[in-house]
Amino acid sequence: MPELLLKRKQEVEVQTRYPNLQTILMVESFLKKHNDIPLQLVEIKRELPKQVMHQTLKIILEYSWNSGKIIYGPKGIQWIYSEPEHLKRMLEDSQEI
Repeated sequence: MPELLLKRKQEVEVQTRYPNLQTILMVESFLKKHNDIPLQLVEIKRELPKQVMHQTLKIILEYSWNSGKIIYGPKGIQWIYSEPEHLKRMLEDSQEI
């Protein structure tokens, strides 16, 4: 019986879909553009440029929340991160290599 339980647990882990960088950037870009109002998860899924699996979207939102880019509230999810000014200036003053 323990072997069967272990096998089922491994199957569940294999089914987890982790997002690629392009998908993460797409979701973050969408949230940045719509930062004026909180959005429900259903609204985000419906309005994204490409379809994203529910589980994958939840992983992206969890990552964004842990990195301080979004907040969850009773009204929905909202983008709160703003890039520090000194980094913006540094990138503007830098030269391409």
